[in-house]
Amino acid sequence: MGNAARRSISRANRFRNVLDAATSSSSSLSNTTAGAELITGDGEYLMNISIGTPPFPVVAIADTGSDIIWTQCKPCADCYKQDAPLFDPNSSATYRTAPCQSKPCVSLAHDGSFCSPKGDVCQYQVRYGDGSHTSGDVAVDTLTLGLTNAAAGYVAFPNIVIGCGHDSSGTFSPKASGIIGLGGGPGSLITQMGPSIGGKFSYCMVPYFEAPEHTSSTMNFGQNAVVSGNGVVTSPFSSSAVVPTFYMLQLDSVSVGSTNIPFKSASLGGSGNIVIDSGTTLTLVPTDFLAQMSAAFESQVNGTKATDPQGLLSPCYVADSTLKYVPPVTAHFKGGDVALRPYNVLVPMSDTVVCLAFYGLDEISIYGNIAQQNFLVGYDLLKQTVSFKPTDCTKN
Repeated sequence: MGNAARRSISRANRFRNVLDAATSSSSSLSNTTAGAELITGDGEYLMNISIGTPPFPVVAIADTGSDIIWTQCKPCADCYKQDAPLFDPNSSATYRTAPCQSKPCVSLAHDGSFCSPKGDVCQYQVRYGDGSHTSGDVAVDTLTLGLTNAAAGYVAFPNIVIGCGHDSSGTFSPKASGIIGLGGGPGSLITQMGPSIGGKFSYCMVPYFEAPEHTSSTMNFGQNAVVSGNGVVTSPFSSSAVVPTFYMLQLDSVSVGSTNIPFKSASLGGSGNIVIDSGTTLTLVPTDFLAQMSAAFESQVNGTKATDPQGLLSPCYVADSTLKYVPPVTAHFKGGDVALRPYNVLVPMSDTVVCLAFYGLDEISIYGNIAQQNFLVGYDLLKQTVSFKPTDCTKN
C-alpha cells in the first residue's frame, strides 16, 4: 500500500502535466454485451483481455484516467519484469503496425504518438510522474473480451489501436502487462468500441482487505452495464474540453459525522472539480480541505493515534479493538450523496496501522479507487453520467 500511495501521488503529477500540455498546445458490431474479469492487485485493478489472432491473454491495469491501450511486446529491449509471458506480435495474424499520419497514429496524438526516424512507422511514448515510462510501436490488432453470459462465448473487436511496448520500466507491478485505457479520449478502449456498446460500461471493485486475495468481479460493457434499482446515486459528468480523457464530477462537499466541509478544487477545464479514476488508489484533495477533513475526523473518531510507517498519510490509528468508532463519511456530489464505508475511508499501511485514505494536493483532485470499493460504478457516455450503487462486489 505504501507503493500504491506513492503511485497515486506520482500519477497526479502526470495528470497535471497532461493538463499543462493541453492548455499550451470500431467495431462493426451492434448492441454488444461484453464483459471482462476484474482482479484485485497491489492498489490497482487488473483486467483480463486477449489481443491478436489467435487470442493471446493479457492482464493489464483498468484505467479510466488514461486512453492508450498498451502491453509489453517481444522483442523487449528494456522491459520491467512481468509475471505473464510477453505478447509476440509476430504470432498474431491480424497484427499490423500503423504508418505515420494514419488514423491510428493520429488517434493517439495527445497520448504521445510520433513518427519514427527509422521509417514510416508510428510510435508512442508515455512518461509518468514517478519516472516510469513506456514506448514502442503504434499498431492495430483484434481485441477479444468474454461475454457476460459465459455460455455465449467471446466477442472480438477488430482493428483496435494498441501500443506494443518495446521499452518499459519503472514502478509497474509485475502482475500487470500494461494498461487498458478506459478514458474519454479517441484512443481509449471505450471510444474505439464505439456505438457497439452504446457508450456504457461499469465495474465493481472488490475491497483489497475485505475479501480473499485475488478475488475477482466483472467489468461490463453495453446493456449489462446499466446501473439501476434502489440506492442508485447518479451524478452528471463533464469531460474536459481541454483533456477529453478525464471523467470529471462536481463534488459539492464532504460530511464527516455532523461536520459538513465545502469542497473547492483547482479548475480542470470543465464544469467538474474532481476526476473519478479507477487507476489511482488514494483520493487526492486540496491541502486546506484535507486539513479540515482530518480535524473533523480526529475530533470524532474513537481510537488510539498512530503514525504511518510509510510517512505518507495522516491521521492514523492503531488497528485493534481500541478503534471503536469511525465517523460516517459522505461525499455530496451534484445529483446525490454517496455514503462511504470505513474501508472506503481508512487504508491499512501496516499490519497494525490504518490511515485516512486521502492525500493533500492542490493542483488536481482525484476520486480514487479505495473510495469506489464495493460500489457498482456505471458510466453512460451518451447521458454523460456516472452512477453509484452500494454492492457486494464479491458477488458481482
